[in-house]
Amino acid sequence: MNNNVIYGINGPVVTLKNADSFEMMEMVHVGAQNLVGEVIGITDKLTTIQVYEETTGLKPGDPVTGTGAPMNVLLGPGILDNIFDGIERPLKAIEEQSGAFISRGVSASPLDTEKLWNVTLKVKPGDRLTGGQIYATLPETPIIEHRVMLHPELSGVIKEVEPDGEYTIFDTVAVLEDDLGERHELTLCQQWPIRTSRPVKKGLTPSIPLITGQRIMDTLFPIAKGGTAAIPGGFGTGKTMNQHQLAKWCDADIIIYVGCGERGNEMSQVLDEFSELIDPKSNRPMTDRTTLIANTSNMPVAAREASIYTGITLAEYYRDMGYHVAMMADSTSRWAEALREISGRLEEMPAEEGFPAYLPSRLAEFYERGGRADVLSGGEGSVTLIGAVSPQGSDFSEPVTQNTKRFTRVFWALDKALAYARHYPAINWINSYSEYFNDLDPWFRENLGDEFIEYRNRISALLQEESSLMEIVKLIGSDVLPDDQKLVIETSRVIRVGFLQQNAFHAEDTYVPLEKQKQMMKVILHLHTKAREIVAREIPLSKVMAFGLFDKLTKMKYDIPNNRLDMFDDYIKEIDEKLGELLK
Repeated sequence: MNNNVIYGINGPVVTLKNADSFEMMEMVHVGAQNLVGEVIGITDKLTTIQVYEETTGLKPGDPVTGTGAPMNVLLGPGILDNIFDGIERPLKAIEEQSGAFISRGVSASPLDTEKLWNVTLKVKPGDRLTGGQIYATLPETPIIEHRVMLHPELSGVIKEVEPDGEYTIFDTVAVLEDDLGERHELTLCQQWPIRTSRPVKKGLTPSIPLITGQRIMDTLFPIAKGGTAAIPGGFGTGKTMNQHQLAKWCDADIIIYVGCGERGNEMSQVLDEFSELIDPKSNRPMTDRTTLIANTSNMPVAAREASIYTGITLAEYYRDMGYHVAMMADSTSRWAEALREISGRLEEMPAEEGFPAYLPSRLAEFYERGGRADVLSGGEGSVTLIGAVSPQGSDFSEPVTQNTKRFTRVFWALDKALAYARHYPAINWINSYSEYFNDLDPWFRENLGDEFIEYRNRISALLQEESSLMEIVKLIGSDVLPDDQKLVIETSRVIRVGFLQQNAFHAEDTYVPLEKQKQMMKVILHLHTKAREIVAREIPLSKVMAFGLFDKLTKMKYDIPNNRLDMFDDYIKEIDEKLGELLK
């Protein structure tokens, strides 16, 4: 008697009774439509499966067949400039099959099996290869070279090599004989289980910054290549917009964008924007170095849980080729909600706010897969993880935000009040932090000089001082403050409006190179120092304000083009001349 049939169904969770042929985490096909599922629990009586598609129409007695392998993804050329769902089904190919609405059980190869790639072989018969080494290359897009690597678990001697030419992903381009004498046909692709991290040669200290062109991030709260960051914020504070800006402008080679449980209209906006965007580095469409994983809030909840793992596996694959990859997860709160829903259906004991007790370990598992490393292919690569968190009611004390804080080293806290005041990016400079200063400061010193770090520290100190002064101002007004404290408030206003606030729609302000960021800080602090000298001589601050220099500095981000940094000298000269008159 076949016991591999459905016994019970509870939403995306399906149980089988007395089935003994499945392994833990095995990928299975459920029902007549072959819905994709994964074994998540086994006892002597029951086998529990989570199904990654809608289970409507399934009934007890429907068959379940195993695949004998864990949930995995196909890795090879064609991942870039593509859109997948949470279990690596290509949405463009599925749309051609079933129209705009994806029907259940529809399957399509994740990568195009008929497209011919122009392959250059890098090995010859007799070469010894170890896991992860490159044996062929091909242009995946006009700006990204795809390096075809030996599966990390294989090694041996090359016996046969095909000539350079055009091949599909499943064509054999070389034959390898392992140490046991077994022959392996090498194609342009490989499979990898999504819940297992890919191996590297050696982990490296994250000592190179990921340059974003966003002033508040680069200067006050920098992130390293291979670093981890959280962007927590309530509804409407700009999490998605911040991630779009990072995806467009950060100096990573490849972007993996995972829309995990986000609204469908937000994902369609991402798709529209990315297809029209021109990559500033190559003047090619942004999609040439981007992969999107779209798992909207109306898609099956279990696939949302898998989408994060699919995304990080694709990111690790490109890291192994020697690329710097940035992965945006938007948002991990929706992923945690998927865990909570499935956990509830499994009748597991809930922890805080109904989330499963293993929420912290799952978050740790995900963020630990980021990092910078010497990779098996011989180069250096990194995976930078930037996860948005959507705490309900902007309550940062809820479990997902608090646990994310434990495993990330940068915290860009978005502030509702700043967002409503149209101050973007709405990152609160008091509640945010970066733990990468010690790792990154040597790089900043070498490339921008000691002054950059000195300016950053002085600007942070002024903002902190302003924060405590504003408590007094709220109580008794600003008129009672002495002029030196009023000056701190005025300079901080210039820092907030002229430096921290950035306009994503302005050609000069959407991306700002580090050298310009340094010069902007230099001019603001120069004005502050000169004005402080005047106030110290008991000359009223109002006379300094009358020159309009503070207002002029709030507009310098627009007035000085990114390629005309010599104009900052004119600003410094003007400050010296005008304020010099008061000192005569």
